[in-house]
Amino acid sequence: MDFELLYKAVEDVDMWFEGVFAGAPFVVVLGIALILGARHASDPDHLVAVTSLVAADGGDVRGAARLGAWWGAGHAGALLVLGVPLILFKSEMPAWLERGAETAVGVVILVLALRIVVKWARGDFRAGRHEHRNASQSVGHRHLREGADTAHTHHHLRSRRQALGIGVLHGLAGTGAVALLLIAALPSQLEAAAALAVFAPMSVISMALCTTAFAWLLTRPVVDPIYRTVLIPAFGIFGLMFGLWYTGIA
Repeated sequence: MDFELLYKAVEDVDMWFEGVFAGAPFVVVLGIALILGARHASDPDHLVAVTSLVAADGGDVRGAARLGAWWGAGHAGALLVLGVPLILFKSEMPAWLERGAETAVGVVILVLALRIVVKWARGDFRAGRHEHRNASQSVGHRHLREGADTAHTHHHLRSRRQALGIGVLHGLAGTGAVALLLIAALPSQLEAAAALAVFAPMSVISMALCTTAFAWLLTRPVVDPIYRTVLIPAFGIFGLMFGLWYTGIA
């Protein structure tokens, strides 16, 4: 299956902004950087990765917002670390680094999608599976409750680290790199640095909003049963197909 069509609109937008950037007033440059950051969460590889991450985490709205923010923080951090040298030295991103990051992104998408399918097959997404039971009020259940809370905390820490790492990879690859090159190509270093300072944090906000909206919509009482029984495995299968295409395997 060819997913190139999903990227066409994004590529057209980037090409248009590339033309507008050249010779644009400073205020316009900052406005374009803001728009680019706001829409950056809509890139296909970003959407597939974060929806898979949120689905694998169970679809909790607050948890999804945190995962989106951590993903965005990793993405923005990578752009800043790469962007500052590119702006200062007017250089380009090493081809080997971008190719390696692209491959890693595809592998991560495959792993996340496979994890969704496996967890769904095990029944991990059944309603109430992850909820704590009120029967743990007695002293005899205190240690069990504490153990469950500790495991829950470790799970969230692990998910945040995963989201941060995936965000870093996406900052090095794909459309993140393209946006970075657009910014670095601005006429003056001041404009480029200011545009990057606007774009990077805006990409964090847009990703957090995207994951929050995704989790909120799919966990509404009307949608939740379909989400857990049909949509989650569908996301997993779609992620597998996309990951195979992204890595060039199929």
